[in-house]
Amino acid sequence: MFALALKNIIFYKGRSLTTFFLSLLSTLLFVVYVAFMDGSHESMLKNSLDIYTGSLQVMHSEYREDPSYDTTLEGLKSVESKLESVEGVRAYSARLESFALLSTQEDSVGSMVTGISPDKEIKTSKLKEALHQGRYLEESDSNAIYIGSELALRLKVAIGDEIALVGSAIDYSFAADNFVIVGIFKTGLFEFDASSAFVNKSYFDELMLSEDMASYIVVAVEEIEDVESIVTAIESKMPKDIEVASWRVLMASMVQAMEVDSVFGYISLGLFFVVIFFVVMIYGFINVSTRIKELGLLRALGLRSRDVTALLFLETALLALTSVIIGMVLGGYLAYYFELHPIIIEGMAETYKEYGIVSDAVPTRFDLWTICWNGAVVVLLNFLAIIYPIYYTRQFSPVEAMRHV
Repeated sequence: MFALALKNIIFYKGRSLTTFFLSLLSTLLFVVYVAFMDGSHESMLKNSLDIYTGSLQVMHSEYREDPSYDTTLEGLKSVESKLESVEGVRAYSARLESFALLSTQEDSVGSMVTGISPDKEIKTSKLKEALHQGRYLEESDSNAIYIGSELALRLKVAIGDEIALVGSAIDYSFAADNFVIVGIFKTGLFEFDASSAFVNKSYFDELMLSEDMASYIVVAVEEIEDVESIVTAIESKMPKDIEVASWRVLMASMVQAMEVDSVFGYISLGLFFVVIFFVVMIYGFINVSTRIKELGLLRALGLRSRDVTALLFLETALLALTSVIIGMVLGGYLAYYFELHPIIIEGMAETYKEYGIVSDAVPTRFDLWTICWNGAVVVLLNFLAIIYPIYYTRQFSPVEAMRHV
């Protein structure tokens, strides 16, 4: 049966080649498209996490619902010492966030002023890499401030200018000081750049009376895939009044947006595969309908109807599996290559900065499981496409088939 199927494929080489290349190109397109879609989502997520959010955050259990001084994280040094012993934690940095009024002689703007440890922050975010003008904060800085580019435009200030900070300390007493702008950053996230400023936490603690306290601790992990197990490991070491939230919780809206985007992406691909399905079925129908006399002769010589059906399925399997395997190999190679060497589109980050895209690179994501199920879908389409042509041939008796013109 195998030899006969192979002989038929070679004999009808025109139609066989058409079906072969159609399946190969469909597989190649499917694998590469999904690789780029998954790669863009992963890149967007990584950019958002690296800019500021981090892989996970450690905070008071009520802080996310009520981000105020009453829910600050106390005993900071004790919490940090426990993080040191957790496997998979690459770095961590404490932050103290306080809403304050930043003023110049001409204007005043409300801003989220955050106290950070400059050296630790380098390992958990891209605030330093986002430097636009001036310099990044240093551990020795006192009344130095690092502000967003849009915030600088709103305040009409530049490097070296002095601004006044007016806010409330941890005990809700009055806190005020003058700060000198040493740096301006630009992440590409408009709202973040328009409402964020950073100062040295050691100096901020003196001003805000927040020694050994923080709003939360941002944590960077070795492997993002292990974040849930690391969350569990940290939770086991912490008191019950401390919450550990992964990026899936912190960025739930972005995760949902990416899932919706994936759904629409697969719907678009689904429409494409509907077209491919009917094209393959039409070619299969033409191929089978022109062979009715041949198939009738085979049945007259002793082959049962199910043997003829098995023969047609075997021909389809040989063509589909060969083309899909080659398509998977080529698509997998392209996905792997562009994951290591992303396509660079100059100016893309600037164009899409409001969406958080801070890189001109368009990467792919190489995942063997995804490639395999992509190929399996194309194989399934080939088998579904041959069902009607087989049903059509079974309507003829051997005598009717041999007389068919």
